[in-house]
Amino acid sequence: MRYFSGFALKGEEQFFQEYLIDSEFTVAGFSYGAQQAFEYVYNSKERIDRLILLSPAFFQNHKASFIRTQLRYFKADEEAYTEQFLKNVSYPSSSDLHPYLSSGSYKELEALLNYVWDRDKILELKRRGVIIEVFIGADDKIVEAKKSFEFFSNVTTTYFFKGLGHLLN
Repeated sequence: MRYFSGFALKGEEQFFQEYLIDSEFTVAGFSYGAQQAFEYVYNSKERIDRLILLSPAFFQNHKASFIRTQLRYFKADEEAYTEQFLKNVSYPSSSDLHPYLSSGSYKELEALLNYVWDRDKILELKRRGVIIEVFIGADDKIVEAKKSFEFFSNVTTTYFFKGLGHLLN
């Protein structure tokens, strides 16, 4: 399986073992990594049977001012922004994500926040025979879970878990 990590994280896939399928024909990604995994599969000429999107970063419902504010906060104090980000990712659990912390850049955050999920690209992957599964926690503090669910549930198999946050635990 090929896995793409979330923003400012590395090696966090252990949190998602119950959702992952160990197969050379599976691609998975968490949050920002879900965006990267999706683009990888869409542009790939290799055989890929399944795409697993774990808490996909979904910000296309936000105003440009929200995105500018996030980027401004990150630029002003990267350490404080990242610390609050980790708290929001792990909520409502008490999981410590510091061991998985990797440096996230301004450019990556900008790409994450400005990414637009393309319904037609999703449908194209389905036409190619790729099974797409999306997992969303209802108590997510990173994205608006209901908006994310509304978008993905119309085009993919989407699971919506009450009581779980962005980390799906």
